[in-house]
Amino acid sequence: MPSVFLQGRPVESYPPLAPEARRGSVRRITEVGEQVLHKPCRDVTEFGPDLAALIDDMFLTMYIAEGAGLAANQVGVDLRLFVYDCPDDDGVRHVGHIVNPVLEPLDPAGRRLVDDSEGCLSVPGALMVVPRPDRAVVRGRDRDGAPVVIEGTGYFARCLAHETDHVNGQVYLDRLSARERKQALRQVAARRDEVFARRAANVEALKA
Repeated sequence: MPSVFLQGRPVESYPPLAPEARRGSVRRITEVGEQVLHKPCRDVTEFGPDLAALIDDMFLTMYIAEGAGLAANQVGVDLRLFVYDCPDDDGVRHVGHIVNPVLEPLDPAGRRLVDDSEGCLSVPGALMVVPRPDRAVVRGRDRDGAPVVIEGTGYFARCLAHETDHVNGQVYLDRLSARERKQALRQVAARRDEVFARRAANVEALKA
């Protein structure tokens, strides 16, 4: 099996960071509680240089924050779009972006829920167990408007579901009980400064 899939297609090799990141600028990551994270995003209707520049910025911002995926509303932009650079459980790397993503419903008979730890760049420092299906299929478009279908299993399926939740106005805390949500927010209070210091160090390393 190929070790890297780009936009759902196998490639023989790929650099450690997506080339988009070299063209991008770092943006501020929104945090839980900000309105843009808690309402459904608008469909992308214009495909062109502005959208491409946003994707570039999102890739770089994701890498600086050491994430596996990032949705547009996590950088304050109310659009249905996310980028990802994420391994699956077999160690296969998946890289790409999806515009106007829609998560396909799975047949309940063939669906298996997996409890695993999940974090979010907009909930800095918190890590909680969230049940997710072990498979995901997302349909959408690329930056040029061409249709794409991305399938994932294991951790990558979790990433696809998590990011699609974002564009629908949900954060993973919404899938937790009230007690678990409070626990996650306590983790944020305890670890937020450490997370932001690491991001700042990554920005400085980029300038060097």
